[in-house]
Amino acid sequence: MPAIDLARLKKQTARLADLFDQPAEFLRELREVLDYYVNRTLRSQSVAPSSVLPTYRTPPVVLRQIETELGPLAEERPIQALELADALWDEGWLETRLLAAFLLGRIPPQEERLLARLTAWTQAVRDPSVRAALLTTSLTRLRSETPDLFLVLVREWLHPARQRMWSNGIQALVPLVRAPDFDNLPPVLDIVEPIFKVSPAALQFDLQELITALYQASPDETVFFLQQIVTKTKSPLPAVSLRRMLPELPQELQLSLREILRTRRQNERNEL
Repeated sequence: MPAIDLARLKKQTARLADLFDQPAEFLRELREVLDYYVNRTLRSQSVAPSSVLPTYRTPPVVLRQIETELGPLAEERPIQALELADALWDEGWLETRLLAAFLLGRIPPQEERLLARLTAWTQAVRDPSVRAALLTTSLTRLRSETPDLFLVLVREWLHPARQRMWSNGIQALVPLVRAPDFDNLPPVLDIVEPIFKVSPAALQFDLQELITALYQASPDETVFFLQQIVTKTKSPLPAVSLRRMLPELPQELQLSLREILRTRRQNERNEL
């Protein structure tokens, strides 16, 4: 891989920006740029660590510069941005799919095809880094500018008939809850309540991360919510799941949950 000359890189990415509305030509030029920065000592390993996609092993600075050039164009020309994102996604490389995910995050939330694309891609994605990008970067504007629409999307993902999407729905909520200016937990709790009531073992780590984010945002609301789940759900699964999570949760929350779980256990003994 040649040393990165920033002046040359800016010229290369500016050329890509010129081809923004020509997906086929853009991809041809992009392949040349990515191939130029390939680390030949690593290229023989066609799949990146923890990735299921072929990769050019592009240095992060190169992708960041491409994003810098494309971001404003995606905001101004959402239709062309979506068409380019589709072409990048279909190309099937780690770098092209990360760029596709980035473009979705810069498209105005009002673009009517955006939600359908997000659902289709998150449902099909297998690569962990691309999945993370789709659930964070791709949802940036939707999450910050139209939180109500964002919650409509997540509610669809958490529908009882879409269990394969539950993990994505929970993970998508975490950045929203962690946002410093977000203070509307009730609709989030309403959306996730059915999932907490069944507490699938496969979602333990996702639920654990969400609980931590909820507690950091509003300790009292989170403790009350979990207390209601534990005490009013006949199934033992929520209590079992919370016991497994306890060591990884914030210390003060652990203390509250131990008391809640102790009370449930005592009530169960009294009913025998």
